Amino acid sequence: MHSETSRSRVPAFCCNSVGTEFPENCSEIKTVKKWLLVQPKSSTSMMVDSGSVSMPLNLIMVATLAGRLFDVTLVDERIGDRIPEDFSEYDVVAITSRTLNAEIAYRIGDRALAQKKIVLLGGVHPTMMHDEAAQHCTSVVYGEVESIWDELEADMVNDQVKSLYRAKELRSMISMRSPDFSYALKSKNAGKYSSRIPILATKGCPVGCNFCTTPTVYGKSYRYREIGLVLDEIRYHQERLGRKRVNLSFMDDNISFRPQYFTELLEAMEKMKVRWNANISMNFLHKPEIARIAARSGCDLMSIGFESLNPDVLRTVNKGANRLKNYSTVVGNLHKNNVAIQGYFMFGFDDDSEKSFQATYDFIMENRIEFPVFSLVTPFPGTPYYEEMKPRLRHFEWEKYDTYHYMFEPRKISGEKLLENFVKLQKEVYRAKAVMHRMRGKPLNWVWMANFMMNRFTGGLKPEVYL
Repeated sequence: MHSETSRSRVPAFCCNSVGTEFPENCSEIKTVKKWLLVQPKSSTSMMVDSGSVSMPLNLIMVATLAGRLFDVTLVDERIGDRIPEDFSEYDVVAITSRTLNAEIAYRIGDRALAQKKIVLLGGVHPTMMHDEAAQHCTSVVYGEVESIWDELEADMVNDQVKSLYRAKELRSMISMRSPDFSYALKSKNAGKYSSRIPILATKGCPVGCNFCTTPTVYGKSYRYREIGLVLDEIRYHQERLGRKRVNLSFMDDNISFRPQYFTELLEAMEKMKVRWNANISMNFLHKPEIARIAARSGCDLMSIGFESLNPDVLRTVNKGANRLKNYSTVVGNLHKNNVAIQGYFMFGFDDDSEKSFQATYDFIMENRIEFPVFSLVTPFPGTPYYEEMKPRLRHFEWEKYDTYHYMFEPRKISGEKLLENFVKLQKEVYRAKAVMHRMRGKPLNWVWMANFMMNRFTGGLKPEVYL
């Protein structure tokens, strides 16, 4: 459903906590290795790691797994945690990376290698570019760490670490345990995390958009947790915070793909008094009952990848679930139930023209989309789209692979016109009069604040910032 960085969830070691049998002398083994888990910041000039950021759910899950046998410390550079120059306190330095911060992750890895540490690199970019990542670490963790955890754990204990850990098959999520958030909350900077608590119910997406990293990282098969375990995790956060009303963000790529599971989960959540948002596919949102049950269960916002108003573009990227005739129906169903929409729109495909921008503006304003998010097409390394577009890419500067930089010139519009219209669209959608039109009568909440922030941000935009 999504590209690597343009959506809310960003995988770390892509990990779930799983059941493992441990030796009787577990307490002795726990003193063998000390781990440092690192969430690097990014250097992009755009609003990727600015403001409050989500707690790194997948890295927390890695900590939960490793913490059963090893001493684990987690540092998150995005919230101001300092990554030490001297790694002498640790035996293992494990770093998560996406494409836009790959160079930063590599520098940390090189420094730790020079200090004779075991270095693990995991996450989206090392998975998609494992040969490249292998030059900066001891071991590359390909995809989900829980699917190779037993092997990795045993090798760590026996000091026989392999250069690549890649599962033959992905492990079921049915009995996935809950992550231990204390690893992130120990930081003195934890107050900088978003109040939205990340939670995971499903993994995988069979849709197969050619620009998306999900099928490689999480697989095309759709896996899900037992609903009771998801509910237990929600109750844990309610007890931890001392209140029923907590704000949750489902980090799933496509939480709605199995309708029966999705509706059963929402029905179970209905009495829990939580508020939540999620990424969701359009493949059955045209059914009004889905919007109704989502609202009753506490949904205040759905993130939807509309991607384009151009049918030729949707066909090109295999976005089969998106049918233009259903767009307004989907929006109407959600709005009738007071569910706001974060709508994602991409520009820069070969079939885009200046008309694409006008069509998108008209759709947003007519349907009063509360939080439109615009990005430039970015062929992420390892995807089919990357291989197709590689000869036409302007550069391979990974820090600019953030969906906000101009990567190649489309066939039907010049690069200059593309960026000129891209800036103009953002300015028009977020000018004060347009914000008031889109948000009139909507609850005064964080979505309003996001619009005010975007009004200030887009006011100073110029085409050259996207080069």
